[in-house]
Amino acid sequence: MLLRMSNLFLRTLREDPADAEVPSHKLLVRAGYVRRAAPGIYTWLPLGKIVLENVARVVREEMNAIGGQEVLLPALLPKEFYETTGRWEEYGDTLFRLKDRKGADYLLGPTHEELFTLLVKGEYSSYKDFPVVLYQIQEKFRDEARPRAGVLRGREFHMKDSYSFDTDDEGLQQSYDQHRAAYIRIFDRLGLDYVIVSATSGAMGGSASEEFLAVAPTGEDTFVRSTESDYAANVEAVRTPAPAEGSVEGLPEARVHHTPGTATIQTLVDFLNGAGLDRDFTEADTLKNVLVKTRAPGSKEWELLGIGLPGDREVDLKRLEAALEPTEVALLDDADFAANTFLAKGYIGPRALLDNKVRYLVDPRVATGTSWVTGADRTDHHVLDLVAGRDFTPDGTIDVAEVRDGDASPDGRGTLYTARGIEIGHIFQLGRKYTDAFKLDALGPDGKPRRVTMGSYGIGVSRAVASVVEQSHDDKGIVWPREIAPADVHVVGTGKGGEVEEALRIGGELEARGLRVLVDDRKAAPGVKFNDAELLGIPTVVIVGRGLKDGLVELRDRRTGERTDVPVGEIVESTVAACGG
Repeated sequence: MLLRMSNLFLRTLREDPADAEVPSHKLLVRAGYVRRAAPGIYTWLPLGKIVLENVARVVREEMNAIGGQEVLLPALLPKEFYETTGRWEEYGDTLFRLKDRKGADYLLGPTHEELFTLLVKGEYSSYKDFPVVLYQIQEKFRDEARPRAGVLRGREFHMKDSYSFDTDDEGLQQSYDQHRAAYIRIFDRLGLDYVIVSATSGAMGGSASEEFLAVAPTGEDTFVRSTESDYAANVEAVRTPAPAEGSVEGLPEARVHHTPGTATIQTLVDFLNGAGLDRDFTEADTLKNVLVKTRAPGSKEWELLGIGLPGDREVDLKRLEAALEPTEVALLDDADFAANTFLAKGYIGPRALLDNKVRYLVDPRVATGTSWVTGADRTDHHVLDLVAGRDFTPDGTIDVAEVRDGDASPDGRGTLYTARGIEIGHIFQLGRKYTDAFKLDALGPDGKPRRVTMGSYGIGVSRAVASVVEQSHDDKGIVWPREIAPADVHVVGTGKGGEVEEALRIGGELEARGLRVLVDDRKAAPGVKFNDAELLGIPTVVIVGRGLKDGLVELRDRRTGERTDVPVGEIVESTVAACGG
């Protein structure tokens, strides 16, 4: 493949797009790889399409290596399949919904578990047909409320999704392990620095799930790792070690204190420590009660939910949403407090919530036998020595408090530290959620039906492109790994004394040797060509310039910045060697 920049559909930009905040968004637009068509919707231009297809090629090769078979399902899907599994309502506002001319409901597919299940149900019926792995690489759609970060968080995105079908749980585990290993090979080939973390399943359902996160300070996902083990988890999946339950016998009786002007945790602690009591108090001694409202998918009615947690912690809204998904969650407003007069804002305690049938869930640290300072359900009053399991019994636990650096690792080894990453892959052991919904069975060797079990495995192909740029760039532009670069070699011809013609000749010979070549044969200033070569980020650059009169051309390594003068008669061999040939 030889591309000539003189007729390539490409325009580079000197300035960052006004709405760009992260490096990949800035550089992919500036380098002419993508163009914004609408909020969260991008056009892939020729060089960008090549990179996108190179990533897809790596994915295909590794999926085929584990026995995956590629299909292509429709993106326009009928409502009834998603009603059967409940996801028509569960997905809420993130679905793109539309009607045809006859008024029938459709959606643009965000994911395809339903159709894959029905596809297999229509074709296979015996245990002899299984296991099977099917996959596709296709556009997916998600109605993001705030699309941002270019192709990292779009409303239309390129994705590989695969599905395994097995007749028993042992087979599912094998399929899961095969996909996990394939994903490691894929992301290694893409040159990504990534971490595999435990994750939640969300609206997908199922049991075990892991995410592959590209490590990047610009990532939307927060994950944790242990200082002394290989424990790693998305912050939404972290499980707080709960203290052992204690005895409630012999503990001081709960008592109400007048605590004027203490509607915040800090003012309460300051007041107590100045009240002449027999001990010192910290924020961790207080029980903060946070009220939210929840609404089940398809319902119009909101219900109150109380969350009790130590006062030195805040509720992490992302963890809360993940814990309650697909239920919708919102904070209370003034109208909600006015409609529920038993809520003493700033002084809410467990008693009023339980007495008024408000569901009350507590942090795992609020274990039986723990003693707390908390609201007394009337303004300017708090209760001291309120004991869990004696003075109140919550409806259950919920692990949604913020996770902080230095927290104990859930595996009991070391402490946690946080980092940020970009989700590039997610693998699930779905189990039988979808095969139960559609009654997908296979006759076993005994002639009796067996319910098939599933796994689901996704890779964000377009997101992987952006993730590579997030990790592999400098102040001059992109630095592509060779595996997915739009070309192996960028040959730049400068000057007016035959340099461009020589660049085309060298490019032609390199192409004949099996390399992918981009030749800059434009009538442009040398500085413009050099800047574009650095911006485009092709790993090996050949400069045919002023040294040509002395029989020399320059060979550059875009990744290391190393430059070498090479005799023109040796440049093809030297370039092939530099490209690993």
